[in-house]
Amino acid sequence: MGKKVIRVMVEGGKASAGPPLGPTLSALKLNVGEVVKAINDATKEFEGLTVPVEIHVDTTSKKYEIKVGVPTTTALLLKEAGAKQFTGDPAHQKIGDISFEQVVKIALLKKDKLTARTLKAAVKTILGTARSIGVTVDGKDPKEVQKLVDTGYYDEILNKYEPEWEKEV
Repeated sequence: MGKKVIRVMVEGGKASAGPPLGPTLSALKLNVGEVVKAINDATKEFEGLTVPVEIHVDTTSKKYEIKVGVPTTTALLLKEAGAKQFTGDPAHQKIGDISFEQVVKIALLKKDKLTARTLKAAVKTILGTARSIGVTVDGKDPKEVQKLVDTGYYDEILNKYEPEWEKEV
């Protein structure tokens, strides 16, 4: 038969043997409990967020590999801000505040999905999303923070994380 890829969306650390995952894994004659446990272990850091997961199965040997994607930028920002969801007008209703370092952390998580070539550009992209959902950064409007990034205000923090960006891209 060969190889098969199963794509599912699961809540971080809370995959279950119920549909659609359980029946699909059973049909491939895999140990459902073992695979679900492996998915939960792999997605634990994204608890409370919906995460894309791919299970690559060799149908002959019954070996599998789990690849965990990254939640949306909006979901990551909401989690960092401790907000449940965005509702209303982001220009007037602020739903939470995060630190600049949290923005950098999200940019590093999303680097494979962003088209930005530099960490600075990636951070500015994340700041744009933060502004669109009403999340402030260090108590400031993200647009103001973007201008500070351009002036070099945050260069010390960015330089600290630049090696992570460089080696992983």
